[in-house]
Amino acid sequence: MAIMLGVLGGVGAFTFGYGKGWSYLSNNPTTCANCHVMQSHFDSWQNSSHRHVAVCNDCHLPHHPIGKWVTKGDNGFFHSLAFTLENYHDPIQIKPRNRRVTQGTCIHCHADFVHELSIGGPYGELPACVHCHSEVGHALR
Repeated sequence: MAIMLGVLGGVGAFTFGYGKGWSYLSNNPTTCANCHVMQSHFDSWQNSSHRHVAVCNDCHLPHHPIGKWVTKGDNGFFHSLAFTLENYHDPIQIKPRNRRVTQGTCIHCHADFVHELSIGGPYGELPACVHCHSEVGHALR
């Protein structure tokens, strides 16, 4: 029991001390640049058209409170694991699940403008907003 508590305490100290774990509970965009592989994404967001109206969480997390925290926990765990083990594609690429989340947040914020597009194509799929608007979240990427 003592060893297990020691391991949990050590992992917790590393995560919330060195790893700046508390910062991931915030809405601050600089948190995303805690990992060096995200610095270019942060820099490109600063050059984007949305930098004054949306932060990382506004686009990359669902707007529903439960979905937000489930996605944040899921992404946090798997991102930490991938970055720690250096097991990720470089340049980093968005996964299909997170692409769907991002598409949903575009539609959530711009529902008044895209309501006619939301009918979808012949198979019911929606056009990806970033297909035409690639400069919105991460300019020059």
